[in-house]
Amino acid sequence: MNTDKFKQLLEAEKISLENDLKKVGRENPDRPGEWEVTPTGETDVEFREDIADQMEEMDEREEVELNLEQRYENITRALEKIAKGTYGLCEISGEPIEEDRLEANPAARTCKAHREEGDRLN
Repeated sequence: MNTDKFKQLLEAEKISLENDLKKVGRENPDRPGEWEVTPTGETDVEFREDIADQMEEMDEREEVELNLEQRYENITRALEKIAKGTYGLCEISGEPIEEDRLEANPAARTCKAHREEGDRLN
């Protein structure tokens, strides 16, 4: 398997995810690699409706941030596996992950047979 190709794909996606994460949050200075949501910038709130709107927007931003961060963590994990020489092995069975699955998702953690179980991995 050509891990160089997957490494390039993963590194490009990691940069893209970092840019997306910066739009909704910032990297936690106390825990590098972890992100936290930041407010949109409006701090003077005069009406209760504005507070409710801001809270709803923060909830939406947090959901986006959590999804991006999860993908970011999977990308980082895949790059670490490449460095260790364990990339492309199913985390459940230890068998090789199908190359077409890695083509579709270079950060895949499981083979096709264990895809559903892999969705529950943290």
